[in-house]
Amino acid sequence: MVYLEKFVLPDEEQEYAIAKVRRAENGGALGYLENGYPCMLFPQRGLQELDFEPITIFYGGNGSGKSTLLNVISEKFRLSRNAPFNGGEMFPLYIKECEFRLGFDDEGELFSALPHGSRVITSDDVFEYMLAARTRNEEISEDTERGKEEYAAIKFGETVRFSGMQDYEAARMQLLARQKNLSRRKFLHRVIGKQVRLRSNGETALRFFEQSLRENALYCLDEPENSLSPKLQLEMKKLLEDKVRLYGCQLILATHSPFLLAMRGAKIYDLDSDPVMPKKWWELENTRTYFQFFDENRNLFLKK
Repeated sequence: MVYLEKFVLPDEEQEYAIAKVRRAENGGALGYLENGYPCMLFPQRGLQELDFEPITIFYGGNGSGKSTLLNVISEKFRLSRNAPFNGGEMFPLYIKECEFRLGFDDEGELFSALPHGSRVITSDDVFEYMLAARTRNEEISEDTERGKEEYAAIKFGETVRFSGMQDYEAARMQLLARQKNLSRRKFLHRVIGKQVRLRSNGETALRFFEQSLRENALYCLDEPENSLSPKLQLEMKKLLEDKVRLYGCQLILATHSPFLLAMRGAKIYDLDSDPVMPKKWWELENTRTYFQFFDENRNLFLKK
């Protein structure tokens, strides 16, 4: 599905105009700019219009602008995100000058807006999820130890006499503990909760994406391969391809993972090239470097 079909960035004249407006806001004719970001990044390299497919990838090294493009698009549509984003003093003016065209649904009708649930997911979101899960598990572990000590007194102690709402919680806990089919373990799970099952960082990160990516939505993913081993990156590749093929999602990614770059049907913008242009995944410097290294050591892999 293509919810977002085209996105148009400001050209050099528009960038100059909004910089002039900002300088005036900062002090009149002799005004200044503290930070011109994100101006001077894209039109100077021949990038103004972006055409999208169900999977579109921004590829490039650090500082190439791939994450900036994701932020420009997501802020234009005010997509949901966990962490607040502050692009600097020029960003609101820059976003205002951006234009876009939405796609068509299966019946040929033009979308009026991006679907509900569309959002941005960054690698920081994954790390925060893992940290929150570990913190929650530690809290549950501490509460469980206290609960084990209190369980016998709750179940076998003197029956709570209900004389008012102040006794409600104690009475409820005792009734729950005295249920014949409820073991101590089940009682503690019911009252305190279960720990989140955590494996390796990579497996936990993959689980996070499995839970976070719903159907029929547009997702901007900033380097989702972080924390993933090559094997798990291949599993991520399949997950993302399935979300597009089977669940009506559109994906816009910033990545330099050779595995994600090879997703079926992906359109890739090479932000390391000047001018910026679409390329096939096997034409990119990153993947060709991997190929060259393994090709030079081919004999080692063919040894029996």
